[in-house]
Amino acid sequence: MFMRMIYDDKLAQATYLIGCQRTGEAIVIDPERDVDRYINLAQANGLRIVATAETHIHADFVSGSRELAEAIGAKVYVSDEGDADWKYQWLDKKLGGGAYEHQLLRDGDTFRIGAIDFQVMHTPGHTPEHIVFLVTDRGGGANEPIGMATGDFVFVGDLGRPDLLETAAGQVGAMEPSARRLFKTIHKIDGLPDFVQVWPAHGAGSACGKALGAVPMSTLGYERRFNPAINAATTEQAFVDFILSNQPEPPLYFANMKRVNKVGPNVLGDLPIPPKMTVAELRQLDGSKVAIIDTRPWQAFRTGHVPKSLSFILTKSFNTDAGSMVHEDEDIYLIIEPSRVEEAVRDLVRVGLDRIKGWYDASALEQYEDASHSLVDLPEVDVQEAERFIDEGARVLDVRRATEYAEGHLPDALNIAHTRLAARLDDVPHNARWVVHCRSGVRSARASAFLQRKGYQIVNLRGGYLAWASAMEGVER
Repeated sequence: MFMRMIYDDKLAQATYLIGCQRTGEAIVIDPERDVDRYINLAQANGLRIVATAETHIHADFVSGSRELAEAIGAKVYVSDEGDADWKYQWLDKKLGGGAYEHQLLRDGDTFRIGAIDFQVMHTPGHTPEHIVFLVTDRGGGANEPIGMATGDFVFVGDLGRPDLLETAAGQVGAMEPSARRLFKTIHKIDGLPDFVQVWPAHGAGSACGKALGAVPMSTLGYERRFNPAINAATTEQAFVDFILSNQPEPPLYFANMKRVNKVGPNVLGDLPIPPKMTVAELRQLDGSKVAIIDTRPWQAFRTGHVPKSLSFILTKSFNTDAGSMVHEDEDIYLIIEPSRVEEAVRDLVRVGLDRIKGWYDASALEQYEDASHSLVDLPEVDVQEAERFIDEGARVLDVRRATEYAEGHLPDALNIAHTRLAARLDDVPHNARWVVHCRSGVRSARASAFLQRKGYQIVNLRGGYLAWASAMEGVER
């Protein structure tokens, strides 16, 4: 049996390519949308992808199963569990007409790829339709599973959060019943051997849990002994209280991903290749009508950027920041190093931002300025200046997570996580001046550029709350 994890560091998402080396057939579990990576990896190892499978309707990225079905005719295996709100609606919408070859799966079903058996287990809690796949390599002579593709059920050091139906998808009152379903689901794996490997869909940094480990894989035996979420299941209420506490705010785009993956993602075909722009074309852009994404370092952006552009550096948070502050219907233009255009395009389409219309070489941005066009700055102040602004009536916007805010915050600060800010602008009055901060200044930089684009009077607090707390230590206010 062949198995490879293909890991997306920015979204902390894992896809699995599993193949039978005897027959050359392979399946991809929980693929992202730019599927050329999986096809190429399979070919490089003498395999051909014949199927794709999903553990659930994902919230954090656009699924690639429809893309694989269109590109290479892969058979689709997806859940038929859950109620009518959690059914895949694109299986009969093949481009050109007809249905994709597919099989709807329920608890206990099995299917085979080459000599490898896949057994389905319904594991509701994270979502109602969630399933996992127990993998047994019959071709290697095994009669027990080597591993389980656990999706967002069991992570290394955590379980999939059960609150997203409410906090991300807006289903009021859903989180506690989901947590109670998850408690019951834990016991469904009691009879499985300790040696079964855990192949989760996410690792550390994912917003699909609150304490995911950085180790990529584990075993059921290890997780039974040391996973805090599993160990919290001493009683149902103790588990519910534990699993629902201190969950981070889900990024704003999560609700859109649920919808897209349920009704069916648009088929990309090939990866979009946006054209290079001239400086004249850049000058014609109106940042209030299109999303101009500037990927340069913060200091370069802060001291001079195209009016109403956004600051998203190509770090691990790029997808999440863009997905939370750019609407899926907005045309996107990149200011970027030429060598990183493809990276940015892949990142954006993975969170459903497809309308990438062009890019401009970041190293030539000074050419933007002429008699009619000027770069603008974004004010940033130190603690002493921020204190003066606050004393003069400026308000404070804290864009950290609620759990961070609860541990300590500036007096009278308004708290909105930066990944939820676009949905709560009504809570941020335009008639005030705002001092924006996070923990160290990174998230507040993203938020400050976003607010500047929306016409707010803002200053970013350099160094964030850490700088404030350090400067104010021992100072009575």
